[in-house]
Amino acid sequence: MPVVFRSEGFRFHFYSDEGNPRESIHIHVAQAGADAKFWLFPEVLLAYNRGFDARTIRRLQDIVSDHRSEIEEAWNEYFG
Repeated sequence: MPVVFRSEGFRFHFYSDEGNPRESIHIHVAQAGADAKFWLFPEVLLAYNRGFDARTIRRLQDIVSDHRSEIEEAWNEYFG
């Protein structure tokens, strides 16, 4: 599970096996038993949320938006 970065106590990562065929670029976010997934394109959009409150999801979406190019670069490097 490649970790792209950590911020504010959250782990932003993707899984080594992201489906066959591979899903579009996205990022998983985890912290203390909660997790969420965000699509990056065409805009940052919540795919699912398991355990985060609405305020935290808004904050996570902002963090993902701020790191969008970094996430895309890490994805492309890993999955080539």
